[in-house]
Amino acid sequence: MVNPLSSRPQLIAVLAFVFIALAPIVVLSTQQPPYLSPPQLLSDPFLQLPTDTSVRVVWFTEFAGTRHSVAYGQGLRQVAIANTTKLTRTREDQKSRVGEQTEDALVYQKPTPRDIWRHEAKVTRLTPGQRVPYQVTSVRNDGQIVKSNPFTLTPAPPPHTPLKILLTSDHQLMPMTAANLQKVAETVGNVDAVFLAGDLVNIPDRASEWFDDNRGGAFFPALQGHADYKLEYNNITTRYTGGELIQHAPLFPATGNHEVMGRFSTDSGLNAQFNDPIPRQVAAEIYQQTSSLLNPNNNPNWLKDNSFNTDTYNEIFTLPGKENYYAITFGDIRLISLYITNIWRTPSLKPNAKGRYREREADLNNPTAWGYGQHIFEPIKQGSPQYNWLKAELNSPEFQQAKYKIVMFHHPPHSLGDNIVPPYTDPIQTIERDRKGTITAVRYDYPPQADYIIRDVIPLLETAGVQLVLYGHSHLWNRFVNSQGIHFLESSNVGNTYGAYLGEKQRQVPEGKDYAATGDPNGLEPILPTIAPLRGEDNQPLPYIASNDITVFSILDTSTGIVSSYRFDTTKPDSDVIEFDEFKIAPVRRVR
Repeated sequence: MVNPLSSRPQLIAVLAFVFIALAPIVVLSTQQPPYLSPPQLLSDPFLQLPTDTSVRVVWFTEFAGTRHSVAYGQGLRQVAIANTTKLTRTREDQKSRVGEQTEDALVYQKPTPRDIWRHEAKVTRLTPGQRVPYQVTSVRNDGQIVKSNPFTLTPAPPPHTPLKILLTSDHQLMPMTAANLQKVAETVGNVDAVFLAGDLVNIPDRASEWFDDNRGGAFFPALQGHADYKLEYNNITTRYTGGELIQHAPLFPATGNHEVMGRFSTDSGLNAQFNDPIPRQVAAEIYQQTSSLLNPNNNPNWLKDNSFNTDTYNEIFTLPGKENYYAITFGDIRLISLYITNIWRTPSLKPNAKGRYREREADLNNPTAWGYGQHIFEPIKQGSPQYNWLKAELNSPEFQQAKYKIVMFHHPPHSLGDNIVPPYTDPIQTIERDRKGTITAVRYDYPPQADYIIRDVIPLLETAGVQLVLYGHSHLWNRFVNSQGIHFLESSNVGNTYGAYLGEKQRQVPEGKDYAATGDPNGLEPILPTIAPLRGEDNQPLPYIASNDITVFSILDTSTGIVSSYRFDTTKPDSDVIEFDEFKIAPVRRVR
């Protein structure tokens, strides 16, 4: 007997019973601890949301304080007062590596709220093209003062300004990330912006992954030159500090799957919560059936608490429109950042796998434990709100008049990596039962012809004359060009890799399914690096870099339109950074 995903009345009753316990009320401590040490900032300041005459300066502390401000301009004589908000979801847990906790559960036995305050000041009356010094100051409740070092800021660059943009993704506290960003700073100097195509950390609600993981590779320290990550090779240890980048340049991220938390809990570990999202539709159907029972206090966050959320990510960053997808003009660039990502599930077909293609056998009669395959977080298919927004943005004067038209999202449209399979579409659920009605299997299929990126998004980008699509997710470097001249760049071999699948190396895919085991599933051939490709064991040049020793970063120079990619071999810490590829983005042939 076969039932589609959309018909599950029997599941609703079972799920409703269990979901009574899943309507959390978050109670965060507001009491300030006694101060036993001098005040310090939890992060250096970083820049957000530049306009023609302003830019936002953001930083974090572990005290609410009485006054937070930015001094800027000549002699630091101008002052902007910051607004302060408290992060609502940041916690530590058994798996955190922070402070004295160097092993599991030494300090935290369950998720524990961590009080963190965000300060944002809008620096105004700036002159386009002019860079000025700034410094942030926070005053603690006991009157003690802490200041940052001085840095520099500038508003959004006017057209024709030569810029150097870092194109990156998938930092995730990975082993080579600090080395990567240190080499960016040493090779390029100050960049003018960072375009980061998702997966900033691993568990977004774990505060230490953003600020102070004691292994030395947290997100902000790595991008601010305060990392302390050690790599050892041949008994030689090299310490990497990251790069002082976002204190001087705005950061524009995209929402990746690691910006999304699953169902909220006050008891289960943060890793388990992260891996436990369910489709919003499923949670909504449960709620509609028994809302008075599940949510007697009318908690307005019930639906996202019991499906998935991006609260911490949204609270940390100030993006255009405060959306998970947005557009902004930066010099000659019109950047579109889309929310194209889904939950990652294992490709394993073993009976104990809560995977892409099946539910665990042990969970078959416990629908509350189902993963629902690799379900999509925000629709992008034709007719969805995000699709309609994208279509309007691509037809806007701001986009059409831009010299460089760039679209950024997380999930790959073309890749040799593992994470491009299965196709990017809503999983079709099949429930198999025996003659007694007992569930014997729950399987998921992904029709290749329904891949929303290829079927719906790419035709829009071709029609609009997009020149570059930047993405990540598979942790490798490869690039492609389609027949309309759009360049596709996956520059995510930053901290580690999940491999490239070409030739005899095959992805793990179910037998009998039309999923590509090798190559790009969507039909493009990878481009060989144009300057110094790596070579395989047969001494032939490789069209990719997928390495746990060699880290890669890419830079767009808007003065020439050239994207240059560089590699650094961390097993040879005294070696040079090598430029191995470059290509030029130029106006593409628009589809009529």
